[in-house]
Amino acid sequence: MHIKIRRAFTMVEERREEAGRETNLPLRRVAAVAVVENPYAGRYVENLKPMIEASAVLGREIGALALAALGKHDVQSYGKGGIVGLNGEQEHANALLTTTFANPIRDLLGGADAWISSFTKKGGPGTVIDIPMNHKDDVYVRSHYDGMTLVLPDAPMPDEVAVILCLANRGRLNARVGGLTHEEVAARKAAKRP
Repeated sequence: MHIKIRRAFTMVEERREEAGRETNLPLRRVAAVAVVENPYAGRYVENLKPMIEASAVLGREIGALALAALGKHDVQSYGKGGIVGLNGEQEHANALLTTTFANPIRDLLGGADAWISSFTKKGGPGTVIDIPMNHKDDVYVRSHYDGMTLVLPDAPMPDEVAVILCLANRGRLNARVGGLTHEEVAARKAAKRP
């Protein structure tokens, strides 16, 4: 199976101040969205394996799009999600977001280690979705528990799925709830390299 991308776009958010405190390193969050044709819209299909397997190519494409939008910044956190159009099932979005989709993204990021948080729902154009995000190498880095809220004004149509990948260059501004830090995880990962 081939997953047909009908349109793709990116959104960029840059936060420079929070609670009246400016930062030296703005928080840059990006979302890459691929709006794809849903080959199973309007019908029940028991075996979603062809869709799952085809999602690897989609992962590479959406990963490259998100990295280009992030620019020169390092990736520290990520999240994924999807909105399936009204003629599809929520399961169709989930089929496009499995490990098969995620592993090419991890490879693009230089071998990210952590599980990628995810959220899917069913809706039409203008549906609001919150994409949860976490640290790319360790889900327990609390400063990187974050998310990005998106509204897709013209997607998904009833026979589409909007597949979303979000990346960020750092944790929340003014994060101060303690726990494992990005620097500790980076040092631990560097120590494991041959």
